[in-house]
Amino acid sequence: MSKPLIHKGRGSISNQAGRFEKHSSSAEDDGWGSLDAPLTPLKTEVIIDTSKSVITYNQSPDIPFDRSINPYRGCEHGCIYCFARPSHAYLGLSPGLDFESRILVKPNAAQLLRSELAKRNYQCAPIALGTNTDPYQPLDRKYQVMRQILEVLAEARHPVMIVTKSALIERDVDLLSEMAAQGLVSVHLSVTTLQRSLSRNLEPRAAAPQRRLQTIAALRAANIPVGVLVAPIIPALNDHELESIVQAVHAAGAMQADYILLRLPLEVADLFTEWLKQNYPLKAEHILGLIYQSRGGKAYDPAFNQRMQGTGQIAELINQRFRLISRRMGLDQPLPRLRCDLFRKPNVSGHQQLDIFD
Repeated sequence: MSKPLIHKGRGSISNQAGRFEKHSSSAEDDGWGSLDAPLTPLKTEVIIDTSKSVITYNQSPDIPFDRSINPYRGCEHGCIYCFARPSHAYLGLSPGLDFESRILVKPNAAQLLRSELAKRNYQCAPIALGTNTDPYQPLDRKYQVMRQILEVLAEARHPVMIVTKSALIERDVDLLSEMAAQGLVSVHLSVTTLQRSLSRNLEPRAAAPQRRLQTIAALRAANIPVGVLVAPIIPALNDHELESIVQAVHAAGAMQADYILLRLPLEVADLFTEWLKQNYPLKAEHILGLIYQSRGGKAYDPAFNQRMQGTGQIAELINQRFRLISRRMGLDQPLPRLRCDLFRKPNVSGHQQLDIFD
C-alpha cells in the first residue's frame, strides 16, 4: 500500500513528479511496517534564483494588469488549491511538497526592478504583486525582498497592486500609507474561510482567518485602499460561508470584494483530489462532482473570461449569491484607480541627483 506523505504544517500529501519528468516514484509498504513511523517535519530549503529580469508581462484579457513581479517561486503557505503549483514543474521540481518546501528566492529583485524601470523605453502601468505566489510568505521575514521592491516603487512613484493572505504586510504599512496618499497602491487580502480548522487544512502556513480580518482593519486605519478576494470558493466545502465572509470583511473595513471559483489546472487536480479524499472522504466525490459541473465536465477549463468563475448552474448560483451580498454590503464598486502620471525613472547611478523636471 502507498502511504500519504502527511507532514505537519504542509498542504500536499504527495510529491508526485511533474508533467515534464519521465520517471516517478512513491513509497510502498513492504508488509513489515516500513511506513508506519511518523514522518519527520519537512524543512524548507531555500534556493537562490538567478533570473536576469523581474517584471513578467502578459496579454490576458480577463485580468486588470499587464505586468507582475513574483519575488518567490514556490510558496511556503502550502495552500493545497494553489493554481501556481504547476509552475514548479518547469524547474524539475514537484508541484506537490517541493512547491511548498523548496522555495526559490530572488534576493536581487529590487536591483533588477530598478534597472528595468530606468530603461528609456519603459512605459508606466500598475505592477501586480502576489498574482502567482504570495509575496509576503514566511521567508520574507528574513529576506525582506518585498520591502526592498516597495522602496524602489515608492522612489519611482510607480503604482502597484498587491494580493496576499499574510499579516506580514503590516510590516510595510509605513511605505504603503505614503504610497496610498499619492494614489499609488491598492491591496487585496485573500480570505478563503472563517473556520480555523478548515483554514489549517487548506492553507496550513497562511495567517488564520481572524488574523486576516485584523490585517484588513490595520491597513484601512492607515488609509490604504483594501479589497478582498473570497478565494477560492469550493462547492460544498466553503461556499456556504460566502455571505458570512463578505459580511465579516465589510465589518473589518474592506472597500471592495470579488471572488474566484476553485481552479484545478494540470497537476493541481490530482493533488487536490488526493487531499480531499484523505481529509473529507465522505464528501470528496460530491465536491468533485460539483467542481466538474462548474467546469464543463472537466477538472478545469482555462478559457479566458470564464476561468475565474466557471460555468453552469452551480457557478451561476454562486455568482448570483455573491453579487447580491456584495451589493448589499456596498462592496461591488472597484477600488480607486491608481495613478501613473507621477512616475519618474529611478536613479541607477547609486548617487542622488537633482531632477530639474521634478
